[in-house]
Formats: sequence, structure tokens, C-alpha cells
Amino acid sequence: MAWDTEGTRRRLKEAATVEFAAHGPDGTTMARIAERAGINKERLYKYFGDKQSLFGTVLRDELEKLAASAKPPAAGLQDIGEFAGLTFDYHAAHPELARLLQWEGLAGGRVADEVNRTAHYQEKVRAVSAAQRAGDLTDDLDPADLVFMIIALAAWWFSVPQVARMLTGTDAGAPAELARRRACVVRAAQRLALPSHPGVR
Repeated sequence: MAWDTEGTRRRLKEAATVEFAAHGPDGTTMARIAERAGINKERLYKYFGDKQSLFGTVLRDELEKLAASAKPPAAGLQDIGEFAGLTFDYHAAHPELARLLQWEGLAGGRVADEVNRTAHYQEKVRAVSAAQRAGDLTDDLDPADLVFMIIALAAWWFSVPQVARMLTGTDAGAPAELARRRACVVRAAQRLALPSHPGVR
């Protein structure tokens, strides 16, 4: 019987995502990832190399999924509120991504796939800069700073959920509360990024 290589790789990456999100790259082991996936540890090394390489693969894949799910709306980044909302939606469905990024930051070492990720972020900066020149977004803020703040608006709810709970008195588990938070993110992004025009509040 042929070995299901793609299925095996998927199971190993899913197990690694859970373990890395929970314990970070330093707090988990390749053996525990393989055990969670129910697959031989040697196969894990064969497919992904060492633990740092596997962490990089997991984080890169998660960020690619985010990029595919939170594409700018048809109108482009002029509707930056909806872009923030789509980013919020992905983090709500995949809270492990915020944890993976935090673990990477805490480690303070090599950044996974830094060249490609930097190029992706710079595309967003250029898009914001173009929208600023067109008068669709405020030019009071540096475009890179604005992109960072929009990402933070959307993602920080899931980075420190305990702080969100203490501030709001509510967990995000209730659909109504999640919808309220999303609406807040969208409106805040719009207020932050849109230029001031007479009659616009």
C-alpha cells in the first residue's frame, strides 16, 4: 500500500501547530509532536528537518492562510475597516496564530521565513501608501505604522484574551460578543485611517 505522504505531512503539521502554540518551540519536543500525530518520529525529521525548521514551516503556513483569508476587499485598502475585520475573523477562527507569533517574539532568535514575510508586509505598506496619496486614507501616519496598528487592532484581542476579559467583563465565546468586538475593530480602523472630511464623524 502506498504511503500517504501528503496526509502524513498534514497530520504532523497539525500536531506541531497545537504543540508549538501551547508550549513554544523551546517547550515542546519532536517526540511529543510525533506522538500527538501518531506517526514515527523519524518520519517527522525526514519531512521537516530539525525543530526550528518545523516551527518555521508551521508559522509560514499559518501566515499564508491568513494572507489568503484576509485579502483586501474589492475596493482595495480604501476600505481598511473591512480589511481589519477580515484579519480579526481569521484570528478568531485560528487563535493559535497569535500564540505562535508571540512565541517567536519571545524567543528573540531567527525569524521564520523573514525575507518572504517582509516582502508580504511591504506590499501592504505600498498599498496603504498609494491609498494615502489618492486621499483615501489619512496621510498623518506613516504607512508602515498604520499597517502595524491595524494588525494590532485585529489581533491583540487574541494575544491577551485575559486582558480583554478583564476590561469587558465578557469572554469572546458568545457569538454576540465576538460580533461586537469585530464591529469595534472595524470602526476603530476606519476612524484611525480615514482622512477627515467636512461632515464625516
